[in-house]
Amino acid sequence: MNENLRELETRIGYQFQNETLLFQAMTHSSYANEHRLEKKCCNERLEFLGDAVLEVASSDFLFRKYPDKPEGELTKIRASVVCEPTLAYCASVIELGNYLLLGKGEEATGGRGRNSVVSDALEALIGAIYLDGGFANAKEFIQNFITNDIEHKQLFYDSKTILQEMVQASMTEKLEYEVLKEEGPDHNKTFEVRAKLGEEELGRGEGRTKKAAEAVAAYHGILKLREEECI
Repeated sequence: MNENLRELETRIGYQFQNETLLFQAMTHSSYANEHRLEKKCCNERLEFLGDAVLEVASSDFLFRKYPDKPEGELTKIRASVVCEPTLAYCASVIELGNYLLLGKGEEATGGRGRNSVVSDALEALIGAIYLDGGFANAKEFIQNFITNDIEHKQLFYDSKTILQEMVQASMTEKLEYEVLKEEGPDHNKTFEVRAKLGEEELGRGEGRTKKAAEAVAAYHGILKLREEECI
């Protein structure tokens, strides 16, 4: 195994017995195609498996954490945990994009930072851990990196809606989002956005799309307003 993937093992706190599984989990289809590997050598099958493992583990976690919540609320919370933006956020914490094996075209078009690519890779990693070490190890990984700090992840998922509701409940100014910076070519842009009330800045955020940047800005806006409420 190359040193890059050994570093990933250290970062996630899990050492693979079958190193091929980790290599496969980090292999994007573009890399497999470019290197003329068999279709099954990319991470798509592991992603399929990891998605199912994640749903079971997150459902078990929420069922135990919220014993009084009805099925509908649990379903909504689970959706916020396993959605693409939240998984991409979780992947960014372990810098998973740095360890992906991408084809030159996917690399050139910003695939290493694309939500869909890194969230799929995270699910593939879950699938690989499940096959290598069983459900208990996969569940531990999910608890450490996905369902941990779940309240903040829910805020992140629903940030624009939550901030809008907070503003409407107690303030007269209109909530707006302003693009401060737009960099990079069309296929690999980065946006910086701020959420503001009148001329007051509530929070800033960056993202590969305006929508993603707005969500981060809104999240920081929520944290700022909550902090002010406590002062």
